Amino acid sequence: MSSQPYHIKEIAEILNAKTLQNGKNVLVQTLAIDSRSILWPFQTLFFCLATKQNNGHKYISEAYQKGVRNFIISEEIQIGLFPEASFLKVENTLNALQLLAQQHRNRFNIPVIAVTGSNGKTIVKEWLFQLLQFDKNIVRSPKSYNSQIGVPLSVWQINSLHQLGIFEAGISMPCEMEKLEQIIQPDIVIITNIKEAHLENFTDKANLVSEKVKLAKKSKVLVYNKAYTEIEDELLKPEYNHILRLGWDMLNYTVNEHGSKINFQLNNQNNQFELPYTDLASIENAIHCYVTLLYLGYTSQTVSQKMLELTPVAMRLEIKKGINHCTLINDTYNSDIASLEIALDLLNQQHQHQTKTLILSDILQSGKNEVVLYKEIAALVNKKNVHKLICIGENITKNATSFKSDTSFFPNTNTFLESGCLEKFSNEAILVKGSRVFGFELIINKLQQKKHETVLEVNLSALINNYNFFKSKLQPQTKVMAMVKAFSYGAGTYEIANALQHYRVDYLAVAFVDEGVELRKAGISVPIMVMNPEISAFENLIEYNLEPEIYSFRILHAFTEELQKHSINEPYPIHLKIDTGMHRLGFLENEIDELAANIGKYKNIRIASVFSHLSSSDEISLDFFTNQQIDTFNKVCSNLIEKNQYPFIRHILNSNGILRFPQAQFEMVRLGIGLFGIAYQNIKELQSVVSLKTTISQIKKVKQGDAVGYNCKGIAEADTNIAIVPIGYADGLSRKLGNGSWKMLINGKEAPIMGNVCMDMCMLNIAEIQCKEGDEVIVFNELHSINLFAEVSETIPYEVLTSISPRVKRNYLWI
Repeated sequence: MSSQPYHIKEIAEILNAKTLQNGKNVLVQTLAIDSRSILWPFQTLFFCLATKQNNGHKYISEAYQKGVRNFIISEEIQIGLFPEASFLKVENTLNALQLLAQQHRNRFNIPVIAVTGSNGKTIVKEWLFQLLQFDKNIVRSPKSYNSQIGVPLSVWQINSLHQLGIFEAGISMPCEMEKLEQIIQPDIVIITNIKEAHLENFTDKANLVSEKVKLAKKSKVLVYNKAYTEIEDELLKPEYNHILRLGWDMLNYTVNEHGSKINFQLNNQNNQFELPYTDLASIENAIHCYVTLLYLGYTSQTVSQKMLELTPVAMRLEIKKGINHCTLINDTYNSDIASLEIALDLLNQQHQHQTKTLILSDILQSGKNEVVLYKEIAALVNKKNVHKLICIGENITKNATSFKSDTSFFPNTNTFLESGCLEKFSNEAILVKGSRVFGFELIINKLQQKKHETVLEVNLSALINNYNFFKSKLQPQTKVMAMVKAFSYGAGTYEIANALQHYRVDYLAVAFVDEGVELRKAGISVPIMVMNPEISAFENLIEYNLEPEIYSFRILHAFTEELQKHSINEPYPIHLKIDTGMHRLGFLENEIDELAANIGKYKNIRIASVFSHLSSSDEISLDFFTNQQIDTFNKVCSNLIEKNQYPFIRHILNSNGILRFPQAQFEMVRLGIGLFGIAYQNIKELQSVVSLKTTISQIKKVKQGDAVGYNCKGIAEADTNIAIVPIGYADGLSRKLGNGSWKMLINGKEAPIMGNVCMDMCMLNIAEIQCKEGDEVIVFNELHSINLFAEVSETIPYEVLTSISPRVKRNYLWI
């Protein structure tokens, strides 16, 4: 995030910070909070943020090694280890980050729009950008940077070239909005909507509204939907008397094959426009944009014309399997420097490929001189270690001299597609990044692996949210082992492991050696425990530096013999499994003395950890048994420590155990199904990670009394329409879900399965649902839950996920 330069001494004065050590008085342009994403180290100021999930002070050494020489700290550190660095000490590093951003905002007298609300913030922000980008040089929040950390990083981007700012503001608890208001200092505030699903940490809906409206405390205008009456009630308070209230009322809307025709009322005047979308959320978001443009001085005729040109907003970076063993990252909706940097970080995380390729379009509406812009882009690409660069567009081609000599240039997308380059891609990670007008979706369609239209979408952002939620329940020193066995519960081993490695998980665990080998080949370097190591695979286990679970004397002796064959004399890490009552794999309590004696004889092994498995941590009625298991485990570990005279990591808690038995965290916990947002009870902070989706292959009419499907099990009770969708029991859709037991979602409406589920498809009764062939069908997602899906299938979510066939394509999203 680059901005106008500041001397480090000036920053010390702004923050009223204590200077512990003076390095060079360099100019700071970039703020960093993540040591993994350092790009311009000598102009970077690193804030050591301390949160429930992590502590930035732990990564000072890593940042220093990358060249960072300026740090904001709040804890005591050994500054003598970093002789060239400047350290500014403050009471709270987050408060310091916010204060610096606030002072930076004070430098610029440009109009700013702030967008808040329960949903739709990013859509409204991006649509406003689309509508205004050709008239103003706009700075805006990257992606969904709307938190207490994200907002100051967003505002820091403002420079003297910008003419308008558009920033998101999100809150999760009372008293947060005042801080964001002071940083953003908005002239126009938009409240998109207020949803009761977002009331956690607020007493009621009125309390949430009261906090949201504080963003408009000093603004000139508030845009909102009058259907949320709580907003109008809040505006009656005298502190809001100065605000121009642009509250609108929806009158009606009609849907046609091209989109929708919308009628709404603003200040007792009727307004009408057409929109190429039909869903209610898009209509509401579009009206907010329409009203905002009217306030900015655009005529209704101009705004109506602009509305027809609105394009979908990419809320996510999408990872797909490509042709010739490639991995694709799809970011084909916009192209600016801030989002390019984020996308390049994701490209560099694809350790399964040595070659990193970027296909990039012209950067539009940056407000910068073209020569300066493309030199900056070239420097960024070089810093991010892109191996192959393909540039598409007239502007970027004109500036070819800014790039390395082996860069390929094409004037437009069609020329690139006709060049024959696509067939040459092989075993590489490819980021496709371009502005919407370049039609890069044509490139994605050519490069992606053609598979089954049924897709399991895996939201990696939600997975990391859940990982951080569980980490927040742990003591700071407690480690996390993430379970990625069984294809990560069906979600895809490498992609899940890679995301967790990036977010510094301590250990991974797989079931079999070949799973661990695949992870090592894909560039996963964190320690990996193998839970069921077969003797025949010990050679591969050692070759790929995997760590075995030792659960019996037979396995112990066989493994030490294998180590001797390989002349390994240094202690090799092993993990002892203790059977504390589940009676699956593991040593029993009465075998521990013999086990300790055996381990003492072998000098080529060391105990890395000792662990056990809770059988009933989600069953409250069996807490007595769980506590017995924990007590037994504690005694066994104490015995082993006493006999072997050295400490080791202990772990017994699984996902539900973390939530219910915090006293048994020991040195590490194991996190499995909880990563996917599944727990013994509904926990609001956990997010759904997986969505199973398909499409409509065909729609046909059936008459009353007609039979549908095998064995004539589906009988039409009236004339109706059915949709045939390409998902069946070979994909993991249980036959128990047929004959109306499960309903899929089409355009937000429920469509029950009609008749028996077939091997490769099933039929849905769509009755009066407005839909067409090719429309998306939701089997389950965050609203149509996998828990209910499992219940109707008479099984558990674990089995649902692991039963989804490999032929179902997995797509990975960063949102």
